[in-house]
Amino acid sequence: MAKNTALDLTLAIIPSTRALVAKIRLADRYLADQLRRAVTSIALNLGEADGNRDGNRRMRLETAHGSANEAKVALRVAVAWGYVEQQDVDEIFAIIDRVGAMTWSRMHAR
Repeated sequence: MAKNTALDLTLAIIPSTRALVAKIRLADRYLADQLRRAVTSIALNLGEADGNRDGNRRMRLETAHGSANEAKVALRVAVAWGYVEQQDVDEIFAIIDRVGAMTWSRMHAR
């Protein structure tokens, strides 16, 4: 059973994000690639943060948080261009938003 860490949640949305990336790629391969790279960056930087301490850990968390914001904007752009429908992205968006909040909390833990 998967835990509900930010990394676990990010990994859990990759299959559904992959389907969206394929759909977006039909109209805009650059946006599709940007979305794929942003979601991948969230996972990789969260994993790297867990292996670092102090400043390096915080930098990785900041990068993961930034990538979460980038992924959310990529989804919004895809909807705005009409490549996908809002309901196609709602669940992924909500989970990425949760991951961003969890990452923010980790960055500001005392």
